[in-house]
Amino acid sequence: MISTRNYATLPDAPTLQRICKALAVLDAINSQEWEYRYHTYDPTWGMGEELFEMNDGEGDQMLVLFRKEGCCINGYLEGYDQPDKAELTRDLPEAFKEFMLGEPVSSIGTTFCLWYTPEAGWQTCLPGHGEDGSEELLYIFDNKPETYTEWANEYFIEETDRNPIALGAVAHIYRGEVLTKEVVRGIIDELEDWPQLEADLQEIGYPYDFGSER
Repeated sequence: MISTRNYATLPDAPTLQRICKALAVLDAINSQEWEYRYHTYDPTWGMGEELFEMNDGEGDQMLVLFRKEGCCINGYLEGYDQPDKAELTRDLPEAFKEFMLGEPVSSIGTTFCLWYTPEAGWQTCLPGHGEDGSEELLYIFDNKPETYTEWANEYFIEETDRNPIALGAVAHIYRGEVLTKEVVRGIIDELEDWPQLEADLQEIGYPYDFGSER
């Protein structure tokens, strides 16, 4: 299980970025109502910066900043102690300091932090310090479509009459391949608002071609 004790299995920054976009696209298909989405992606968050966010609406949040230097993960879970921020970011590269020490991270809080650079790979200052809950958030980054499919079938579909999500459709999006209406229908039988999905895909920066498919 991926955690601050076992972070070597986290994918590199380009792969993680592809996964993050996929998660945002999948949530946009599964829920056209923003309030029910866990995962969002903003490719224009800052100058040369892109941001992924996981927010469960109950206090737990994870932000992933992507820059040309690599990426940085800030995780916060309710009920876990926050370590000393100065100690946690002691060896943090300069490229990520404004993110970790500024807003919105300061207001959200931090129970764990990891960062990646091409030169050094993944690093953290306090590996496995106490209990930080990192397993509860980082597991979604295992690059396995099955992981999202299992979670989404429970979160979006349980106690509804929707058909289960097709694993092949999720895998298609995990690979970053062009989204078609056929693939969308593997996620949800009847999408209510295609223009809304198009707007979401443009905002995320994900390729699609709905063409003349009905």
